[in-house]
Amino acid sequence: MSTDKPLAGITVVERADGVAAAYAGRLLAAMGAEVVMVEPPSGTALRREPPFLDGEDRWSALFSYLSVGKKSVVIDLEDTGERAGFAALLDRADVLLLDTPVDARPALGLDAESVRRAHPRLVYGSVLPFGAVGPKAGWSGDEINLIHASGEGFLLPNGLSADLFPDRPPLKIAGRFAEIQGGVTALLAVLSALWAGGGEVDLSVQDANVAIGAFAIQRLGDGSVEHRHQRSFRYGGVIECADGFVELLTLEERQWTALVELMGRPAWALAPEMSDPAVRSARGPDLNARIRAWARGEAVADLVARAQRLGVPMAPYNTPADVLADPHEAARNLFADVRIDGVGPVPVLTAPFRFGPDPLPVAAPPPVLGADQDLLDMTRPEGRRRVTA
Repeated sequence: MSTDKPLAGITVVERADGVAAAYAGRLLAAMGAEVVMVEPPSGTALRREPPFLDGEDRWSALFSYLSVGKKSVVIDLEDTGERAGFAALLDRADVLLLDTPVDARPALGLDAESVRRAHPRLVYGSVLPFGAVGPKAGWSGDEINLIHASGEGFLLPNGLSADLFPDRPPLKIAGRFAEIQGGVTALLAVLSALWAGGGEVDLSVQDANVAIGAFAIQRLGDGSVEHRHQRSFRYGGVIECADGFVELLTLEERQWTALVELMGRPAWALAPEMSDPAVRSARGPDLNARIRAWARGEAVADLVARAQRLGVPMAPYNTPADVLADPHEAARNLFADVRIDGVGPVPVLTAPFRFGPDPLPVAAPPPVLGADQDLLDMTRPEGRRRVTA
C-alpha cells in the first residue's frame, strides 16, 4: 500500500450538490481514490456558488477547492436512456456518495434499495442535512440552518466577542464550518464501511456537528444550559494586542506558571492565593481584565514567539494572506499551486492530513464539465476487457 495514496484502486462515484458530500469526495480523492463526479447537463450547483476566481463566473472558488483531483462526467438521470451509463459506472465502483434529497431518489433510481439490489458490494454513502431516516429526513438545510440546529450557534459569540458586543445576535461561523464537519464525518463513515466490506452509510450533518458541542451537552447532566454570554474560559480566550488578536488557553498548572513568566511576573499574579486554580477560576473576570490590559501593549508576532518558547499555548489570528505567507505552512508544504484553466496558478490546501513525510500531491486541477466523458465508454463490456488486459 502506498503511504501517500492509500486508497489507490478505489473508485468513488459522487453525485453531490452540497458541500458535505463533495468534501468527503475531495478527501477520498486526496487519499488516492478515483472520484468521478456525475453531473447533470447544467453541472453541479456548486459550480455556481460565488465568489468566482475569474471574471466570467466560470470557476467558483468553492467548487474549485472541492473538486481538485476529481473527474467529471455528464449523465442526465432524469433521462432513463442515460441510466445505463450510470449503472455501468457503479458496476466498477466501490462507493456511491450522494446528497440527493430522499424523496427525489426513487424517480432517479438512486434509492438505497434499488442501488444495493443492483450493486450489492457497493458502499452506499448518503450525506444529508438531517439524515435519510427519521422525522427530519425530508428537510433541506443550508450552512446557517445546520450551525444553529446543532447548537453551536447558540454559543456564539462568546468570550471577548460577547464582552465587546453583548447585544449582537447569534453568529454563523465564517465559511462552511458545519458542512465541512459533516464531510469529515462522512469520510470516516465511508472508510469504515469500506473496511467492513460494504454497507449503507446514513450521515446527518446535524448529528456530526452536535458532537462538536459535546462539553455543552455534558453540562446538561448537572442542570446547566450553556449560553454564549456564560460560555467562556475563566480567563484567556481571545486577547487583543497592539496590532491584532491572539488566542490564549491555559488548562494546566505549568501553562499558568509560564504565562506569569511571559507577563514579566507581575505582583498580582505572584500573590499566594493565585497558586490555587480554584481561586483563579473564581476570579476569572478580574484576571482577564489584567491580562487584556497587559496584552494591549504587545505586538502579536513577538508575543507569540515568546509564548511558544515558554510553553504558553498561544497562537495568532491570521488573515488568509498571513496563512499563505507563514513560514510554518511553507515548511510543511501545506499548499500547492494548482493551475486552473483561464485563471492561472492558485494556492490550494493539499489535504488536512498526510501518511508519510511528504504532503499529499494534488492529482489534477478542477475539471471542466464533462471533461472525462470517455469514462462512460470504458464502462462498456469491451472497454472493461481492455482495461483489465
